[in-house]
Amino acid sequence: MTPPPTPGPLAPGSLSGTRALVTGSSRGIGAQTVTYLAQAGASVVVNYRNKAARAEKLVAQLAEAGTTAIAVGADLTDDASVAAMFERARAELGGLDLLVLNASGGMEQGMAADYAMQLNRDAQVRVLRTALPLMAPGSRVVFVTSHQAHFIETVETMPEYEAVARSKRAGEDALRALLPELDAAGVEFVVVSGDMIEGTITATLLERSNPGALATRKEAAGKLYDVAGFAAEVALAAVEPVPADRTRYVGDISSFTG
Repeated sequence: MTPPPTPGPLAPGSLSGTRALVTGSSRGIGAQTVTYLAQAGASVVVNYRNKAARAEKLVAQLAEAGTTAIAVGADLTDDASVAAMFERARAELGGLDLLVLNASGGMEQGMAADYAMQLNRDAQVRVLRTALPLMAPGSRVVFVTSHQAHFIETVETMPEYEAVARSKRAGEDALRALLPELDAAGVEFVVVSGDMIEGTITATLLERSNPGALATRKEAAGKLYDVAGFAAEVALAAVEPVPADRTRYVGDISSFTG
């Protein structure tokens, strides 16, 4: 028997008519975020790189619950692949009202030396620029990052994560450089920054390379969010007012600002 879905942070029907695409949403934070958006009535695109079976399973579950959902595979580091993904969104949904830039990486084995920058900076800009013609005034872009990346210029992070953190900060800076263009198009932009998230692939890889890292960070922070809790904050960032600095901080940031 399939367990009942985790109740979402958004009221049922509150996103009726909204068309959303979440990158990297076949599992983890992305999958939970896209589920919350669907529970609120959004039509959703579940994007994946190589987890087609997981994406199709999630789409089937969402469709069974009455949501319009499609799974679209795309390598975000490839121009043609990204263009094809958004053509599917245009053809099947007619456009987009919400883009959640959740996909990231850089700790995988066997990738190019500059893969973190390719994915966390270059691909983020590629995806946003390709999506922008589909987004009308009033649409919103949400970029998901970590405190370790957001504050990397002023606060050191674990050596195992530094390359990823710097590439994600470079991605955030590159996206913020597009703010005049987004403002002119009437498209809102918000960054969601959180601490280490228990249960994610990144946390697992960090713990594997640096045993005890998660417990140490949890002690320093007092609390770490799990996947469902952090995804709820990402979903809320899609609808709540954008902060003046365009950054929604999830959890305590005193370790980074004090």
